[in-house]
Amino acid sequence: MRLTRRLLLPVLLSVATTATFPFTAVLGAQGTIRPDVDPRIAQLVAAVSQARLQATATTLAGFGTRATLSDTVSTTRGIGAARRWIHGEFTRMSPKLQVSYDRHALAQQGRITRDVELVNVVAVLPGKSARRVYITGHYDTVNSRRPAGADATATAAGAAPSQPLVRPTINNDADAPGANDDGSGTALTMELARVFAESGITFDATLVFVTWAGEEQGLIGSMAHAMALNAAKTVVEANFNNDIVGSSLGGNGIIDGESVKIYSLGPEDSMHRSLARYIQRVAGTYVPSHTIRLMAREDRFGRGSDHSSFAAFDFPAVAFREANENYTRQHSPDDKIEGMDFRYLAQNARVNAAAAASVALAPPAPRVTTAGGTATIGRGPSGYDASLQWAASPGAVAYRIYSRDAWTNDWQKSQVVGNVTQLLLPNVSIDDYVFGVAAIGPDGHESLISAYVSPVRKMTDVLLRK
Repeated sequence: MRLTRRLLLPVLLSVATTATFPFTAVLGAQGTIRPDVDPRIAQLVAAVSQARLQATATTLAGFGTRATLSDTVSTTRGIGAARRWIHGEFTRMSPKLQVSYDRHALAQQGRITRDVELVNVVAVLPGKSARRVYITGHYDTVNSRRPAGADATATAAGAAPSQPLVRPTINNDADAPGANDDGSGTALTMELARVFAESGITFDATLVFVTWAGEEQGLIGSMAHAMALNAAKTVVEANFNNDIVGSSLGGNGIIDGESVKIYSLGPEDSMHRSLARYIQRVAGTYVPSHTIRLMAREDRFGRGSDHSSFAAFDFPAVAFREANENYTRQHSPDDKIEGMDFRYLAQNARVNAAAAASVALAPPAPRVTTAGGTATIGRGPSGYDASLQWAASPGAVAYRIYSRDAWTNDWQKSQVVGNVTQLLLPNVSIDDYVFGVAAIGPDGHESLISAYVSPVRKMTDVLLRK
């Protein structure tokens, strides 16, 4: 997010600090107020090509199947042909992209019915720092359509029909074009790799574009990758995961091409929710015609996607989903290009582009806990003041303090302070309000908000005398 003229309005927080306010974070070189829109991001968003998205998704569906356990030798059909094509496309986009196969030798397990080499395809756009922002989708597909008459049998047994369930045995060579699930997310990821690499922007964060395999077998490819990130202590600022984002026509006949859902794992002040709110605010600036519908759950009821692999290691992650799904097309040979709306997919790509670029241009989110995980917030010397502390974010020139009533789930007030790492708010009770802090870079871009989270009291059993 960029700071806007709204920051100059008076707010109700009282700042007890003598630091000099760095007006350059809000004002341009000549003292003029910075506009809401960064022209670099606006140009990047405008570079998203609907025609390229359509061409990419069409090619992906043309491989017939991209099932994780499908053919790896053919040059025209199966997951092997698909991943080699994706790798080649990434490589041709720009010499700035570092393209590789992320290989994992898997033993037979769960829905992986034989030993297999699972291969994610990765394109890295190096930034000024090693911290990473991920844009992802899964390129594998599955055909788990149940045999004829199975719906009637399931209904008689009390189960809901026409659900995208996996049957006990799957023919990995059967047609599974996966145009929308998840050719849409894969095409979006590939298109944004091109757009970011050609933008000419030098990002602070490193951008990583990944097409996952093994999602349909239980998020296997993304989980293997996230495990490696965690073991290497890699800093991941955000994961924008896109899974089924290319159709505006739902199975119920309702058309919605003007909104997209974003799912994020709680609790309320998790960094996943912080990322979701951030996307909503940025989209309001750069793609105002597209409504962001925030969903206060990890994913759809009983289902999941690759963002959960990142969330498992506390890497901030969200999932984009189309507004109104058609379940009968998913996991079946009917998931074809004809069911896609590429104008809608392009809008979802633009939202991803704007938010990911804003995160990657901003400093990292401030740390508001000790090494042991204790929130660095207190009641001040008087016992009745809010005393906030945070760790300095590399590259930050100022910080923005947020607050809200403890019962409200989104920020109500904010105030920019100087290049300081502590703040005293007289006569403001930390019992009555929730506080957060974001870092501001020299060009006005703002990080995710780190909230001060009240710990959950650990209870112990009471010993009763017998």
